[in-house]
Amino acid sequence: MSRVVITGGSGRLGRSLVTGLADAGHEIVSLDRAGAPELDRDGIAQIGVDLSDADATVRALTDARADALIHLAAIAVPFSAPEDVIIRTNTGIAQSVLGGAVAAGIGRIVAASSPTVLGYSAPGWVPERLPLDERTPPRPANAYALSKLVIEQTLAMLRRQTGDAVRYAAFRPCYVIAPEEWAGAVTQQGHTVRQRLDDPALSAPAVFNYVDARDVASFAGTLLAALHDIPNGETFFVGADDALAREPLAALLPRFFPGTEEVAAALTGTAPAFSTAHARALLGWRPGFGWRDQLAGDAAASSSADSAAARTAPDALRSTRKEQPA
Repeated sequence: MSRVVITGGSGRLGRSLVTGLADAGHEIVSLDRAGAPELDRDGIAQIGVDLSDADATVRALTDARADALIHLAAIAVPFSAPEDVIIRTNTGIAQSVLGGAVAAGIGRIVAASSPTVLGYSAPGWVPERLPLDERTPPRPANAYALSKLVIEQTLAMLRRQTGDAVRYAAFRPCYVIAPEEWAGAVTQQGHTVRQRLDDPALSAPAVFNYVDARDVASFAGTLLAALHDIPNGETFFVGADDALAREPLAALLPRFFPGTEEVAAALTGTAPAFSTAHARALLGWRPGFGWRDQLAGDAAASSSADSAAARTAPDALRSTRKEQPA
């Protein structure tokens, strides 16, 4: 097993990655501004560090003596800070951490990006095809999405500097649902999962994508084990096998994204708008959790519950565009 540094380990997704990889037998070093009490256990070291301080970061990374790095630390929600603060913070920390990992001699470097790099928050967005995948051209439409694309490009820059002596990958986790949120804790946008299902306008800004945080942890472990065996610098979408919606997206998407009728017709049944086929083909990874399993009795719920979306769909989408998740 490996010794893995995880930046942002005290965050929503970070806690699940730290515990999931520790449970799998990895030694974990969590770097964050503050620790999380639930991570105080054997196999996990928590180190407080200001990751915007490049010198302090490279010292912490060097001291960690790690085999691998997973970079999560960032302002995690679009429009949760001024645009200039988001771009400056996320890109600055990425350079500090990713460049620092190379300087510290860490041989496997993975960074979290976001599906938002595709730009589906832009007014009038109509994709060329569905499902969306790693071949879909990035067209970021806000500072958060742009910062995530810069993170991907930072990995590419470093790869050009180091060649294959260091192995890199990026992943784009869909709307992350932490384990406690299935039981009713609010998600990162302030709604419960059930509320997001009851009112499609709440999930529409994310194009109804989601992923259980435990699946992101399993993906990360699979990716780390495979980095030396796959092409260097790959990018992966990480999501559930279905959409966070009670209606098929072929019918639902055109209500919120006018003009998508033709491309949405390619989605059948409960198929999500985001494909994880690349991760399945290259890594053999598949998600293990879905809302139909985690919300008891909800799979059979009538789609009439969607009547909570009383506002017209385009107006509802415009009013919630600033709630787009990572």
